[in-house]
Amino acid sequence: MQHSTDHLIGRGALSQRYARGREARKQCPRSALAHHDGGGRDPITLLTASDPGRVPELVPLRYGRMAASPLAFLRGAAGLMAHDLARGPRCPVSQQLCGDAHLGNFGLFASPERRLLFGLNDFDETLQGPFDWDLRRLAASVVVACRQGGFKKGATEDIVRALLDTYHERIVALAEMDTLDVWYTQDTAETLLRLGGSDKHERDAIEKARRKGSRELADEAVEWVDGPSGREMRIKDEPPWVYHHAAATEREISAFEHGIEEFFTQYRESLIEDRQVLFDRYELMDVAVRVPGVGSVGRRCFVALFVADGHHPLFLQIKEAADSVLAPWIDGEPELHNGQRIVFGQRLCQAASDIFLGWATSSTLGAEFYVRQLRDMKGRLDFETFDAEDLRDYAVACGYSLAHAQAKAGDPAVIAGYVGKGEAFDDALVRHAFAYAEQTEADHAALLAAIKAGRIEARSELDG
Repeated sequence: MQHSTDHLIGRGALSQRYARGREARKQCPRSALAHHDGGGRDPITLLTASDPGRVPELVPLRYGRMAASPLAFLRGAAGLMAHDLARGPRCPVSQQLCGDAHLGNFGLFASPERRLLFGLNDFDETLQGPFDWDLRRLAASVVVACRQGGFKKGATEDIVRALLDTYHERIVALAEMDTLDVWYTQDTAETLLRLGGSDKHERDAIEKARRKGSRELADEAVEWVDGPSGREMRIKDEPPWVYHHAAATEREISAFEHGIEEFFTQYRESLIEDRQVLFDRYELMDVAVRVPGVGSVGRRCFVALFVADGHHPLFLQIKEAADSVLAPWIDGEPELHNGQRIVFGQRLCQAASDIFLGWATSSTLGAEFYVRQLRDMKGRLDFETFDAEDLRDYAVACGYSLAHAQAKAGDPAVIAGYVGKGEAFDDALVRHAFAYAEQTEADHAALLAAIKAGRIEARSELDG
């Protein structure tokens, strides 16, 4: 993480910060953000360059999932898009990024006070970088989703402009707010309902998320078995997501368990002190392999079941933290534990974060991890099934939330100064989003051709 000395002297008056944003246009005009040049690159070579370090048996799953659609491809190709953005003009307004801000990485999650919030919820790629990279990835995912849904160009442009207009208006409004008010602001489930017109999709997702605590998860994800001291809880296998005995899983679990005491000692130390006391009340009962979402398939991921008082469950997801896909394109990034990098970025960008968010290293696997609760009041909207009106509402909510995440993590006045009052910034990002959607469709077709030719192995599920 890059930290400047600005905190020693303050960020300056509001007018000065706006002026810094306007000055940044000289280095990178807003119109330049429309640029995309996909020539001279082989998407398959760039994709497979990220295979080393992944569990070999899981790599075909990654490509099987990416092959499903252009949107699935985009979700799994954050590194490819980072490569493409880095080739173009670079805005000098930098801040902590999500790093993978597509439509599927927004959702519902719980605050420690059990309020249901809406916002970014995946920070595996978080890093300091140009603020527009997150927004350009989000806008591109909107266009890809619209084209995949068969929407006309006019409707698609209306949706992506609604996203950008909302982001634009909110970043300006947040720049004028009291700094503490920006930090304390939370985009709640009610915010989502207000922005979406209280649509049935939003109401259903909210009600479903509210029913997803550890106790409720235990009803569907746990089985009771005979143990040394009586009946004990164990994690159920749930293909294609959770396994004990499939390709590579027993090997990976065994290696992880050999260093598990040291791992959880480190993890405990990464927690805030009062949460260390809470964690001490739980006993580890079982570990299984969990196959994560599209972009992370192949990275090690476990689900651990802890129990208090013999029957009160706590599910933790233990996910490998590899280098951010942005790292090759960001200058001057120091060495840092990748789990800590992810935890820092999540805490900085989210209005509130999981109380069990922490990190540790597995010495037996030689890998860094971050840890969080599994499915604790988490919810996603199935936006791929939305009609144009519903997708517009959802895109607006994502743009609204992204603006707040960036204002909390960075300086909204500098961003607002760069964005300006007119349409130049929005126009550039619309042009880029359409160009990148076409690039994504071409790259997806290249993946399908590589699979057909036997250059890439792809499958949908682990061997039993």
